[in-house]
Amino acid sequence: MSMRFTTKALRGVVALTAVAAVALGVTGCGGGSGEEESPDASASASKDTGPAPSTQDGKAEAPLAEVRGSNGLLLRITSAERDAGGFVTVNADLKNDGDKSVTVPSALSGNETEITRNGRSLGGATLVDSKSKKRYYVLRDTDGRPLTTTGFTTLKAGDTLAVFMQFPAPPADTTEVTFQLPTFASATLSISG
Repeated sequence: MSMRFTTKALRGVVALTAVAAVALGVTGCGGGSGEEESPDASASASKDTGPAPSTQDGKAEAPLAEVRGSNGLLLRITSAERDAGGFVTVNADLKNDGDKSVTVPSALSGNETEITRNGRSLGGATLVDSKSKKRYYVLRDTDGRPLTTTGFTTLKAGDTLAVFMQFPAPPADTTEVTFQLPTFASATLSISG
């Protein structure tokens, strides 16, 4: 069986590998959250009790946004970065902020058959560019698999899962988008890079 990739698909695989490596690196790092919350953050967002991380590298440690979903799920969006290859990668932590195990809703995968047949994912996420009046959906590889975290079903109480979603990049002059994920509140994100 031979495998052939187009240049675009190969770039997506390389970007996916890089994002996965970053996500794994972030998962292994300890630390709490900063003291400040984004104005777009949910009013009922929880706070970690760990010490505030240092800002030695000059990057802001506060999340871009925190939004609540169903069943006590909390999504803390940590970055939305524009890549040179024409992508925007959104990194976040999905936390079970409740006191019992939660089955992650299948609605997060969206309702497109091509995505849902590949299992649980965050394939239902979109970025809305109100300036250009466009909606951007999670990218897919040549086999229809979404370029996002996949394969999770439940989160135990207090567990956090590092997640990512990759989208086509809006025009360079668009610096703010609205992030939407089924069952979660919307959030305004500033794109860096």
